[in-house]
Amino acid sequence: MNAIRRAIQSDIFYSFSRSPLTIVSALVVVLMILGAIFAPWLAPHDPDLSSVELMNGLTPPMEENLFTGETFLLGTDEQGRDLLSAMLYGLRISLFVGFLSVILAMVLGVTLGLIAGYLGGWTETFIMRVADIQLTFPTILVAMLIFGVARGITPVESREDVAMWVMILSIGLSDWVQFARVVRGATMVERGKEYVQAARLIGRNRFAIMIRHVLPNVLSPVLVIATISLALAIITEATLSFLGVGMPPTEPSLGTLIRNGQALMFSGEWWILFFPAMALLALALSVNLLGDWLRDALNPRLR
Repeated sequence: MNAIRRAIQSDIFYSFSRSPLTIVSALVVVLMILGAIFAPWLAPHDPDLSSVELMNGLTPPMEENLFTGETFLLGTDEQGRDLLSAMLYGLRISLFVGFLSVILAMVLGVTLGLIAGYLGGWTETFIMRVADIQLTFPTILVAMLIFGVARGITPVESREDVAMWVMILSIGLSDWVQFARVVRGATMVERGKEYVQAARLIGRNRFAIMIRHVLPNVLSPVLVIATISLALAIITEATLSFLGVGMPPTEPSLGTLIRNGQALMFSGEWWILFFPAMALLALALSVNLLGDWLRDALNPRLR
């Protein structure tokens, strides 16, 4: 109870409660996460293509199908798959890929940035030059390159089974640079402070100083970057799937749903593109707004 009381009385909670836009963004993100987690129970139909009724194909939202008599809240796609159910399961894939790829990028970037900032010398030069080289290429191109190489070394019969993990790897490896650069700069500031000098004097080794003393003091900007990177990772996953180099067409991720809708946009079936695109937009915008609020809330100069 004391911990809850202290959290409610904290500056961060006060800042959160005074920002209606942040509260709405948090509600949108929480509702989408809950919808993704409980998709098997919330989805009115099974989006598996082996169980759909083809006669339900291209049914408009809230209109009765002429052949089966069924009505779908958000309509169906060309294969008869309920769009609401497909979006709930698509959110599971998009959020899962987004969270794990950000965790991978954060662990890799924080580790390399901590080593580069604390050790300095040729180690720092090598790590940061690799980071500079990667920054010269757009993130989406780096992710596509890594995705293509990973799929190329994967057996053909296993490619669809490991497509999600390959995408997580490609997005994570393409997004570690910003974590490394921020942590490296913060570590260079922290390594000259008195508590680090004191830890050296009592005989602490470099690894222990980096992990137990320096790392906790450089994590605040990392949390902000991770929040914003989550939105970018979700958009990257959707982009790769939209381009046909991400999730297989049978998996209802938001990117594949948007790609299917784009192909039918000019034939009048607007809902197949509109609803998944709005869900992706709402999710990415809400996460970005939370990241902006968190950046301001953790900045002592703005308190």
